[in-house]
Amino acid sequence: MASIELKNVIKRYGTGKTANQVIHGVNAQIKDGEFIVIVGPSGCGKSTLLRMVAGLEEISDGTISIGNRVVNDLEPSERDIAMVFQNYALYPHMSVFDNMAYGLKIAKVPEAEIKTRVDKAAKILELGAYLDRKPKALSGGQRQRVAMGRAIVRQPQVFLFDEPLSNLDAKLRAQTRLEIQKLHRELGITSLFVTHDQVEAMTLAQRMIVMNGGVMEQFGTPEEVYTRPATTFVASFIGSPPMNLLKNAPDAKAGVITGVRPEHLDITPNGWSLAVEAVEMLGAERLIYGRWTHTQGNDGEVVIIRTEESAAVPAIGATLHVTPRPAKIHHFDANTGRRLETV
Repeated sequence: MASIELKNVIKRYGTGKTANQVIHGVNAQIKDGEFIVIVGPSGCGKSTLLRMVAGLEEISDGTISIGNRVVNDLEPSERDIAMVFQNYALYPHMSVFDNMAYGLKIAKVPEAEIKTRVDKAAKILELGAYLDRKPKALSGGQRQRVAMGRAIVRQPQVFLFDEPLSNLDAKLRAQTRLEIQKLHRELGITSLFVTHDQVEAMTLAQRMIVMNGGVMEQFGTPEEVYTRPATTFVASFIGSPPMNLLKNAPDAKAGVITGVRPEHLDITPNGWSLAVEAVEMLGAERLIYGRWTHTQGNDGEVVIIRTEESAAVPAIGATLHVTPRPAKIHHFDANTGRRLETV
């Protein structure tokens, strides 16, 4: 196991005036044994950052250290990492056992040691009954577990996961998330996990890096990121539905965006006046979409309110009054998008 340190990591494609910079000075210290999720929308640079740690992409500037060793100029095979991809990349003609053992055989690990490692990984991943099967006889979730087993047997210092659950259906994704959590508890190996799914990030991460346009917008625990988003981007990306970001909330100062999450708006006799436009039933909860009815330059902003399914259902077109919980209101600079601690 090992810590990972990123110091002002930059990635550019091309040179000179035509260079396209896609990673903008990322700094992060990842502790030995931590499970870190890198999350963000498509094209934000999260996979590029992971591939630089793996050595699959060259670093344009800055340093990456694994276990206090700068690895900028080391080949992937010299970094003592194991990577799990979105594509399982299993050999179809090999059994599960041989797929998991292949890298060890290439490294000329003794047969007895190979069997010990594969059997141990198979037990952890509940693959013991499938070791003689070919990949075509496995489900998608089982194939992904074989890919993880192949990484486990190498006993690396660092695991790198590049959207490994993207090819699974919703039920299998949830199940495999639990298996990955269990795997990390048992092995305690430092892990970087890339995903575009903020629910996946919130449920897996001990800490998370939120990327946007090649910039690390925030690095913190899921609770910190959710309760104290550093920017309007983080506030809108983390949380489903996203935080309401209101440019013209009543009593707000000029140049300030008011943020409040849908679950922190209470239906009250008085308060913000909204015209109900839609209601979504989501099982144990309900989302109400209301548009401002006052005319203070609000540009018709829509506000989302989350209520329990037992709450009364407002009629479409009805006027609803809501009040934000004072301790749950957030403020952001309208020009920079950065969080404001005082207004």
